[in-house]
Amino acid sequence: MKELWHLKKYFSKYKWRVLGGVLFVICANALNSLTPLITGSAVSLISKTLEQASTSDEVRETLKNSIGKDVFLLFLKYLAVALLAGGFTFLMRQSIIVVSRLMEYDLKAEIYDHYQRLDLAFYRKNNTGDLMNRITEDVSRVRMFIGPAVMYSINLFFTIFFCITYMLSLDKQLTLYVLIPLPFLSFLIYFLNEKIESSSTHIQYKLSDLTTNAQETFSGIRVVQAYSREAEMLRHFEAECEEYKQRQLKLARLDAIYFPVMTFLVGVSIVVVIYAGGLHVGARKIDVGVLTSFLGFVNMLMWPVSSLGWTASLIQRAAASQKRINEFLHQQPSVKDEGALTEKIKGEIVFDKVSFTYPDTGIEALKSVSFHIKPGQRIAVIGKTGSGKTTIADLLMRMYDVTSGVITVDGKSLNQYKLGELRRQMGFVPQDVFLFSETISDNISFGLPEEDYNKSVQFAHMASIGKEIEEFPEKYDTMVGERGVTLSGGQKQRISIARALIKEPNVLLLDDSLSAVDAATEKQIQQNLDDLLQNKTAIIITHRIFSLIHFDNILVLEDGKIAEQGTHEQLLAKRGIYTEIYEKQQLETRNEAFSTS
Repeated sequence: MKELWHLKKYFSKYKWRVLGGVLFVICANALNSLTPLITGSAVSLISKTLEQASTSDEVRETLKNSIGKDVFLLFLKYLAVALLAGGFTFLMRQSIIVVSRLMEYDLKAEIYDHYQRLDLAFYRKNNTGDLMNRITEDVSRVRMFIGPAVMYSINLFFTIFFCITYMLSLDKQLTLYVLIPLPFLSFLIYFLNEKIESSSTHIQYKLSDLTTNAQETFSGIRVVQAYSREAEMLRHFEAECEEYKQRQLKLARLDAIYFPVMTFLVGVSIVVVIYAGGLHVGARKIDVGVLTSFLGFVNMLMWPVSSLGWTASLIQRAAASQKRINEFLHQQPSVKDEGALTEKIKGEIVFDKVSFTYPDTGIEALKSVSFHIKPGQRIAVIGKTGSGKTTIADLLMRMYDVTSGVITVDGKSLNQYKLGELRRQMGFVPQDVFLFSETISDNISFGLPEEDYNKSVQFAHMASIGKEIEEFPEKYDTMVGERGVTLSGGQKQRISIARALIKEPNVLLLDDSLSAVDAATEKQIQQNLDDLLQNKTAIIITHRIFSLIHFDNILVLEDGKIAEQGTHEQLLAKRGIYTEIYEKQQLETRNEAFSTS
């Protein structure tokens, strides 16, 4: 139960509903426990009446009329008790089962909120399928504990309490006979519960693997089909399914032991009651009505006791799932949101001997990098793949914190700014473009407090995508599909640029954001950007040289260090790495022009 202790705060939140549910359980069981007594009273009444009957027709007729009234009153009493018990049972389910749904909602919201606060290092280590499985399947198992397991556990306790209390008041010796199977029951639960919890944990991990496998296959369906690997992917999925099936069957075999054994133990109690009770009736220690009541109480205990194994299994499965949930809930983001500054950013950026090593791979991406950007300046960061270009953008957006050194914005450390406010004031176009399964307008307006259709149109044209959008049948209301699957790579990049520009930020970061557009479109976007970047601090990360945008400084990275820096003319004069990149690009441009002509 230590893993499920995390739910304490939710039980506290809904304590009055839970207490109401417990009260209804008590009332329902108190009333249900009266029905065997009423039945026993009716049998005793009939039995005693038959014993007193004489051969006189007149006396028999009098007794017949008398017993008819008494039995009818007992029938009305039984009916009233049954109706009231049914009403309280309904209220019990409405209270506890509804609470379980409310807690399920709260737990999912807590996990979702926590997922959003975790940093990129967490997402590099954990796959999407596992994240999804914990917020769906694992939470559903926890809900089964909060609802049915808790309800039946409370119900079992009070059913046993009232039944044993009434049985002891009728006959103590016969009650002891009924309780003989309980030690065997306790041993069985103790023996099987640990095995069930272990098996449930392994099943949930395997289900996460299955979900991840399916998610990756469907997300990468173009690659799978392009390489004709459908059969191989199916075989791999079938192998994963087979292992999952075998683990489920193992758990099912454990569960299957419970119910037959429970039924057998309850059956033993009934046989003992009938045998011992019959002897007591024969010895006139009790009358047949008391024996009838005992059989009624044993019958009442049959379902709760039989469900004990199922309830215990639900608790163990929930504990295993909550343990998996807690593993992620207990993880804290390495990027702490402890700053308080919310002031408007002007755009002065300083990297002072900044080094960074990725925590998951141990790769040192930046090595003592220093540069200074004044407000309104434009900086280009150029270098080969793996030189550390993207890391500069990630650190400035505080996707990670620096390993050593300091980054300041307007003379203040990044850590002093409130994280959400810092990111809201920066426009960022990541290298890996991501679009949501919404309309084009929704995607462009994503960074705004609310959707603005007119601004979406305006900035779409600035990103040189407006004309193409207006050619779609539904224009800006076109659904882009999952991850923008209905659009080309260049269209997705330009929509992503429009999404960054629409915020009208003072600091703009473009990370290789024109790699998928053609030369003519790239030229048009560069011209638009040159106008849009007036009085804005801009860092443009690219592997190409933008000839139509004037840069105040160009950083050339190599192996995580600044190998060269200066203006376009200064770097060309050095005849170094930048010149090599420039001449190679010029040659490619001439070759493209030649092949086109």
